[in-house]
Amino acid sequence: MRTKKSQRPALAVAALAAASLVLAACAPTDATGGDTTGGESSTSVDPVDVGIIYSKTGPLAAYGEAYYEGFQAGLDYATDGTGEVDGRPVNVTFHDDGGDPDKAVGQAKDLIGKGYQILGGTVVSGVALKLAEQAEQNKVLYISGPAAVDALTGINDYTFRSGRQSLQDVATAGTFVDPDGAKVVVFAQDNAFGQGNLAAVEAVLGAQGAVVTSVLVPEDATEFTPFAHQIVDAAPDLVFVAWAGATSGAMWQGLDQQGVLDSTTVVTGLGDVATYGAYGGAASKVDFLNHYFPGAAGTEVEAAMLASVEEAGKQADLFTPDGFVAAQMIVHAIEEGGDDVDAMVDALEGWSFEGPKGTTTVRASDHALVQPMYQVKLVADGDAWVPELVTEVPGEDVAPAEAG
Repeated sequence: MRTKKSQRPALAVAALAAASLVLAACAPTDATGGDTTGGESSTSVDPVDVGIIYSKTGPLAAYGEAYYEGFQAGLDYATDGTGEVDGRPVNVTFHDDGGDPDKAVGQAKDLIGKGYQILGGTVVSGVALKLAEQAEQNKVLYISGPAAVDALTGINDYTFRSGRQSLQDVATAGTFVDPDGAKVVVFAQDNAFGQGNLAAVEAVLGAQGAVVTSVLVPEDATEFTPFAHQIVDAAPDLVFVAWAGATSGAMWQGLDQQGVLDSTTVVTGLGDVATYGAYGGAASKVDFLNHYFPGAAGTEVEAAMLASVEEAGKQADLFTPDGFVAAQMIVHAIEEGGDDVDAMVDALEGWSFEGPKGTTTVRASDHALVQPMYQVKLVADGDAWVPELVTEVPGEDVAPAEAG
């Protein structure tokens, strides 16, 4: 009999934001108001019901689309194109949370009430935390999607994640310099997003010996020259930029014009394809940490994922692997656990497998997903900017510290 772990709270920080895209039409709608894929059983074999709650609409719909397409590709891959596990059809229904935690909780309760034992999805950290509560209360398996909030790791026995978390982003930023003794400036907006990133840098790079300070800018600022001067005067070894919103272009232009990008190493997160052109002429001077871009990994599994997504007429993006990995994890849980949720949990804890990004491991102690990350540059390709891999960072080198 498995021994339950105690809850292990972790540092909660915000994920990097990106622009939304129009979400293409998905599968047909079933009677519950969710999209459905997989087949109902044509025999007496009972299907395995899986409910995916994600952002088909809302501010992060672009992330939701990438997750959805990745999940479809991953389910096809993990079941060898059958949509079945051990002869049982995997009946997946998709439900749009619209980025609303209350709506997502209502959907989860409805699915659990109908007998669903497996839930997955969401790109929104606030939604993921609420769904994790439902998983623990009802003892169902929950595998979150791209939501990067660190508090999800170790939150309870029934919650896993299929993507990276914010602390892995920050640890990857630290691979651009030797953090021990380095002067690190966090340049961010003075809001919850920026303050959360500052806290993460202090927790990760500060623990590695870096001296961390910050330049926090009012959200309504439109002139960035004085803030750029503060960075130059600090003479840092590394500037970690955490920025979102309509002023991004003006901010990068300001840092470039005041010589910040030429005077030190400036690192930020590379988002989805739609954001590649946001840096203007500064693009070639910025170093990027990256969770994923199409072609980054060069693995056989990634090639299968890309081919499947392209066959569906779509383009892989930042969070396509998160959906693919979620499907791999769900299929493995069903293969090993059947209808026993605790057995599913046991099967996932410590499981190491080949995902699209390479060797991926579910850490048994707190369910962190240890995976490779990337250092990336943007290079000019005609009038566009495209990512180019600098180096792959081994998952063990940027794994979050174990909670507890």
